[in-house]
Amino acid sequence: MIDLHTHLLPGVDDGSDDVAQSVAVLTKFAEMGVTAVCCTPHLKASHLDDAPCEELDELVDQLRLAAPPEPRLTRGFEIMLDVPNPVFGDRCLGLGGTRYVLVEFGRLVPADGSVEALARVAAQGVVPLLAHPERYAVCSVEVAARWREAGALLQVDATTLLAATRRAGRARALVEAGCATILASDNHGVQRNLKAAVEWLESHGGRTQAHLLAVENPAAILAGEDTAPVPPMRVRRSWYSMLKEFVVGGKEA
Repeated sequence: MIDLHTHLLPGVDDGSDDVAQSVAVLTKFAEMGVTAVCCTPHLKASHLDDAPCEELDELVDQLRLAAPPEPRLTRGFEIMLDVPNPVFGDRCLGLGGTRYVLVEFGRLVPADGSVEALARVAAQGVVPLLAHPERYAVCSVEVAARWREAGALLQVDATTLLAATRRAGRARALVEAGCATILASDNHGVQRNLKAAVEWLESHGGRTQAHLLAVENPAAILAGEDTAPVPPMRVRRSWYSMLKEFVVGGKEA
């Protein structure tokens, strides 16, 4: 498994507090079978010109010295699209220095505005990978199709996929429709991981989808290669689980 969205650079943002916390997470990841991790600290698109690439690369090197040999560590950013026309001119902004850039919106972004923003990023020859699309209230399979037509890929949150909330329902709908490209943990130095989601997908007959979402497509991204389409799948639901999702989901947009 490969995890391309984490906040494990110690003391950088709202993720891991120190090296020991990061090493503990990476050690657990290794035990779960994670072979590569991309550290993606937060960055605003309005600050792209001042992105601290060299400083963060030094932190990654320091973390490598303390961490186990696997997972292999690389770096990118999680970039908040807070301005209408950011310029992605430096490959140090991409995941592992590739043309793929992890981006996010504020939670109340409008559908049309999000499609236009992603299209402007894609027009620069980079590939926007939209973090946790299920977090946005406008997210639906139909809007996801528009995001993909604009040139974006979608990174569904692995832990959310297993929850009983409205947001989780959106995540599952994206996976069922074949809209998701990868899963990632968005680990902030705690327990979030890929393994439970992979096992859950496999238990629903989605072994092929799990491999594409957690292994093959993340590897392609780190190699700067094209990702593969993920086939739709059917998630089995009991009447009880659907009712619980509806009731609990009403409390969370």
